[in-house]
Amino acid sequence: MITAIVMVQAEVDQIPEVAEAIAELDAVSEVYSVTGDVALIAMVRVGQHEQLADVIAGRINKVPGVLGTSTHIAFRTYSRHDLEAAFALGTDTAG
Repeated sequence: MITAIVMVQAEVDQIPEVAEAIAELDAVSEVYSVTGDVALIAMVRVGQHEQLADVIAGRINKVPGVLGTSTHIAFRTYSRHDLEAAFALGTDTAG
């Protein structure tokens, strides 16, 4: 699974509508309204690298109200659950 973090610049008066439209797209798992340099961050998950162009350039960038995007590809995913499991190895006190 390839994960892309897509920073979305959007028309300020259309942020809720843009977020909802992006969230409805296949391969988009979440959309966050955020503070900072961009209005939204979309999490895109695809099986093949080539699919990113279809989802991001082909669909997200064509949503009315989107002014532009910047995409970051994740190399590896770390989560609290994964880290807790790794540090818990060998700490089983049963017996």
